[in-house]
Amino acid sequence: MCGIVGVFNHPQAAVLSYYALHALQHRGQEASGIVTLYEEDGTGKPRFGIHKGEGLVLDVFGEHDVFTKTLRGRSAIGHNRYSTTGSNSLANIQPFQFNYTGGLFALAHNGNLTNTKELRNQLKDDGAIFQTTTDSEIFMHLIARSKQPTQIDQIREAIRTTQGAYSLVMLSEHGLFAARDPHGFRPLCIGRLKHDDGYAYIVASESCALDILSAEYVRDVEHNEILELNEHTIRTGEFTSHFIDSSMEHSSHCIFEYVYFSRPDSKIFGHNVDKVRRRLGKNLAEESPVEATDDTKVVVIAVPDSGNTATLGYARVNEKRFPSRFEIGLIRSHYIGRTFIAPGQNKREFKVKAKFNVVRGVLEGNRVVVVDDSIVRGTTSKSLVNLIREAKPTEVHLRITSPPVRFPCMYGMDFPSREELIANHHDSVESIAAELGADSLQYLSVEGLMEAVPHDHGIGYCTACFTGTYPVEIDVTAGKNVTEE
Repeated sequence: MCGIVGVFNHPQAAVLSYYALHALQHRGQEASGIVTLYEEDGTGKPRFGIHKGEGLVLDVFGEHDVFTKTLRGRSAIGHNRYSTTGSNSLANIQPFQFNYTGGLFALAHNGNLTNTKELRNQLKDDGAIFQTTTDSEIFMHLIARSKQPTQIDQIREAIRTTQGAYSLVMLSEHGLFAARDPHGFRPLCIGRLKHDDGYAYIVASESCALDILSAEYVRDVEHNEILELNEHTIRTGEFTSHFIDSSMEHSSHCIFEYVYFSRPDSKIFGHNVDKVRRRLGKNLAEESPVEATDDTKVVVIAVPDSGNTATLGYARVNEKRFPSRFEIGLIRSHYIGRTFIAPGQNKREFKVKAKFNVVRGVLEGNRVVVVDDSIVRGTTSKSLVNLIREAKPTEVHLRITSPPVRFPCMYGMDFPSREELIANHHDSVESIAAELGADSLQYLSVEGLMEAVPHDHGIGYCTACFTGTYPVEIDVTAGKNVTEE
């Protein structure tokens, strides 16, 4: 999971990219970068302005003069980094840029390729010298080595060669390009912003990046589409669309984007995340309600922030059947990053303790229902249950708005091996509950999950982490020696 953005035809393209990356900070917190395209003073030659660094967006772009001295130009692409395997390295910070026979080219990638090892070995045998340990670099080598006559044909040939999940923003002297793989695993949307010279166009992972810029949502980049923004777009407002694979009709959107990763105020895959998460909570309450007793009230609390919206749906349905109420029982410190994407298990455990505190008056003496989006390794859930127990509730019941995560994700989420997944170490849900220290645990069923998500014509979903059904063939060794973005 990463956050990507592209801005085309705006006098402050880098500034817009900066704010968009702020809105997409939840998609990656390890590093950030922006590349702009401008004309050199005096010669008019195209040049790239480049600024990258480790840390949050606010830290990386802390010096304001970087936007006037370095990141000049009317077009830009940006990236928030989230590595799923491997070590951190300055060389892996995107966007990547290079100069080849077709001119200057820069690229930012969200997703995981599944034929990484095969392609890297082929390229190395052909003499390619890799500068990073990320699968994203493969796109650069394939584009640079393509013999196709036009840049769009070079891009199409390169991405046809790859397999797996990729949403891309690419910047060159000829324009800005955006693409989603034929299955459309990762989200990518298009926005438009009016300014004094006409319209600017923004491509971003989620619509919340458009909202921070007061840009108008136009549509999603379709699965299987390469979108081209160029001088024709500036003159007419029209996009040039190219298709990657003429045989692809149905998508395989990552369903975990709805469950956890996207912001609830975003629109992804053409639909509002908030509405989907409320349905997830409602369906879970229908399947697994928690009853009150004569002398104990039921208090429903969320694990903030990703569990907030689904908890509202759960509480609304549960209170119609049993005396219960929604309460704010956990307070989150927003100065601690998302524990899920902290690299290394020890760091993750520390962040759980620093991230949450309980509201004792809400929990003490009550039957507490804790609604969360998922349980992956179980570290966070176990720490949370222990924390809630300190407030002396009578019982703690966990309700999860997704099925058990039993299979590794090869398309970009951070659970790469079955050995790490708590659901694979137990024969029953009751056994998992016992390890976590909860009085009961219930997951949403696969059927309840699928009923909650939109089903427009041509839309399908990847549920591999729950069902083990992978839409794209995977190379089981691909993630062991490279850092995948």
